[in-house]
Amino acid sequence: MRPVSLLAAAVGLGLAACAQSSFITELRGETTVPASLPGGSTELNAFPPISSLAGMDFDQNQDFKNQGLTKNEVTSVHVESLSLQILSPNDVDFTFLDTVEFYVRAGDRETRIASKGNLNRSNLRPPNPTLWLDVADLELQPYVAAPSLSIIIRGKGRTPEREVRLRAVVRLEVESGLL
Repeated sequence: MRPVSLLAAAVGLGLAACAQSSFITELRGETTVPASLPGGSTELNAFPPISSLAGMDFDQNQDFKNQGLTKNEVTSVHVESLSLQILSPNDVDFTFLDTVEFYVRAGDRETRIASKGNLNRSNLRPPNPTLWLDVADLELQPYVAAPSLSIIIRGKGRTPEREVRLRAVVRLEVESGLL
């Protein structure tokens, strides 16, 4: 091999080693919206927290560990998708909700990452409908690098006639500076 070709190959390999690497990590959690009291529904303006999405430390995230990556080595994080599914009862839809929003919180900083309005007209039918929220194109790296991060659900509507169990799935695209 000629010296110039060898040098070009070495430079190419060096640049490839410095390329950005990305992967998807998926966060899942469940919460239960309590049923209305007998005699009618009341205004719903708060959701119970999703415990598995509270107080997260991304250095403990299995996908980060599989990549050999710490949260401080992350250069960029964006929400790829966020869905909310009714798990039970399986004959319920989202008509008890008007709006739903998800926020990311780290320390005293909080930002809305996804939302959906007019859910009472969403036309998603049972069994177990899944709602795909509109995600904001935000940089979440400072939140992921924080000591802990929580994802919070908020919304408005009416309490359902029966208790409703929900599953949230948040897919994050994570980039690091080095392979």
